[in-house]
Order: sequence, then structure tokens, then C-alpha cells
Amino acid sequence: MTTAQQPTTTPEDLASVRSSEESAMKFGQWLGLIALLAALVLLWSLRDSLIHLFSSVVVAMALCTLVGWIRRRLRCPRPLALGLALLLVGLLAVVVATAVIPPFIGQFGQLVAKLPVAASELVNLLREGMSQGSQMLYGREDAGIAWLRESLRQPPAGLGGGAVRLLGWAGNMGTGLLQSLFVVAVALMVSSQPSAYREVAVLLVPSFYRRRFRQVLMQCGDALSAWMLGVLISSLCVGTLAAIGLSLLGVKLVAANAVLAGLLNIIPNVGPTLSTIFPMSVALLESPWKSVAVLLLYVCVQNLESYVITPSVMHHQLKLLPGLTLTAQLVFTVVFGPLGLLLALPLAVCVQVAVREILIHDILDPWRRQRLQCSP
Repeated sequence: MTTAQQPTTTPEDLASVRSSEESAMKFGQWLGLIALLAALVLLWSLRDSLIHLFSSVVVAMALCTLVGWIRRRLRCPRPLALGLALLLVGLLAVVVATAVIPPFIGQFGQLVAKLPVAASELVNLLREGMSQGSQMLYGREDAGIAWLRESLRQPPAGLGGGAVRLLGWAGNMGTGLLQSLFVVAVALMVSSQPSAYREVAVLLVPSFYRRRFRQVLMQCGDALSAWMLGVLISSLCVGTLAAIGLSLLGVKLVAANAVLAGLLNIIPNVGPTLSTIFPMSVALLESPWKSVAVLLLYVCVQNLESYVITPSVMHHQLKLLPGLTLTAQLVFTVVFGPLGLLLALPLAVCVQVAVREILIHDILDPWRRQRLQCSP
């Protein structure tokens, strides 16, 4: 009997196999990189749709928070709680539309009309102040600052046109209406079956990570609910305090300025600064000292909101550093436009939860523990 000879593997064959494996790995890596770049380009082209989709999620979370509160109080099934929530929101919208919006629109129109006059008054005050300062320092009015006084000789042109452009900043009304209807429709669909839509998002990740990803999504929802409840309470407090303070100071157009203060309080850092401009402009037409008093009033209200109201109503919410908040506002405004500025804080809340839970807890912490175990 003869035994069959086993084929021998030469070093050349091993080198050929190793070379083909390396080529396949390089091809797979390049293919993965191309797929990642294509996905990023696709997401960038769809950024407007994505920010509107996120707006729908925020509105849906607000409805789900209200539905959950009704279910805890009445112990009723979810469809009934959702119907009661929509009824409550509809009644609130009718009250706001009949009692708040008409005086606000009238007073806001008067407020915008007063802005050019207030700007001219401010320029005159600056010119007089520079003249008096030059008189005290140099002994004559125009010494050293003639070029600056000359630049302020005339009020800034086109300010009235700028105010008109501010009113038309929302763009095409038809497009805005369609986008609003899209946001509301998707929000209603998501709020009717939040668990089903959450499971659809969970199915988009690998199977081994789905349970953990479901927990992360639930934490993002809890953070959004806490943020919305806290912002609602703090905005109501800011608007009420601004109305009381402006009434005591005798500033006109109290309703419009108070509503603006409450609405702009939703936008951190930028919103409170913008809300100060309008009442100061109105007060400047009456007396310069009154505009300074309005500035001090708003500074006190914002400090009270930052250090007393917000910590009291948001003690369960994530703490965002002011620098991170400003960075998020800048980045999301550049990427998503004005809507990104409005949604910068909820976006930052969700990003912080995702970074903390996915990047830090699930990736970096296990990697660090593994490195410590492997080190001698």
C-alpha cells in the first residue's frame, strides 16, 4: 500500500495568501471609509429635514410628558389621556389666541415703530456725552474725537428698513406653514405610539447593542421632558417678573415686552440679551435714566432666574456649562440655521446624554479598564 503524499506549503504560497488577505482588508477599510463619507454627505444634505424631524420629537416629548402627568393623576388609558391632553392644549391655544396675541401684535407693532426713533435718540446722547467728555479732557469739544463725532453726525440709515426685514425674517409664509404642519403631524403620530417609534430607532443599531441603546433613548427622553418643564416654568416666572417691574417703572407696552421676555428666555444667553433691547428702546424715548433702570431690572430678573428659579425647577436636569451652551448655539446655528439656535439647548441635552452614556460609559471606560488589566 502506498500513502498519498500531503501537499507541501511553500513560503511563497504563505506570502501569497498573506498578501491577498491584506489586500482584502485594505479594500474593506477603503470601502468602509467611502461608505462613512457618503453617509456624512447624505446627512449634510438632509440637515433641514433632520432638524424639523427633531422639532417633531421635541413637541412629541412635550405631549408625552403631559399625557404621562394626566395618566398618573386620573389613572386612565393612554388614548383617553392623549385626547384630554390635546383638548387641554387646544383650550390653551384658544385662550392665548383671543386674550394674548391681539394686544401683543398691536403693541409689538408700536414697539418696532419706536426702534428707529430710539436709535436716533441714543446717537444724540452719545454725541452729547462725547462732546462733554472732550470738553472736560481737552478744553474743547472736538479735540481728538472729531472723526468719531462726525461718524455719528447722522442717525444710522436704513434702520426702519431693518425693522421691516426683521418682521419678514421668517421667510415665505407658505413654506413655514407647511413645515409647521409637518412638525405637528409627525409629533402627533409619535406621541400616539412612542414605544413603537422608539423600537424602530432601536432596530437601526446592531442586535448586541439594542438593549443598551433603548436605555439611552429613554434617558434622552427623560432629559428632554425635564428641560421642557423647567423652561416653561422659568419663562412664565421671567415674563411675570418683567411685567411687574416694567409696570412699577411706568414703561409703556408692558404686555409685549413681558411676552417677549418669556419667549426669548427659551434661548439661553442670546434670548435674554435680545429681550432687553425692546423695553430699553421704549424707556429711552421717555427718559435716559429710565432705560438704565430697565437694564438693571432685566439684569436682576435674569440673575434671579439663573441662580434661584432654574436651579429650583431643574434640579433633576442635566447641568450644561455656559461655555458648552454657547458653543452648541454657535455650531447648531451654523449647521441648521435659526431653527438650530432655537433648538440648541435640547440638542445639546441629547448630545450630552449620548456622549456620556455611549462614548464614555460604553467605549472609553471599558477600554481604560482593559488597559489597566493588561498593564504589568
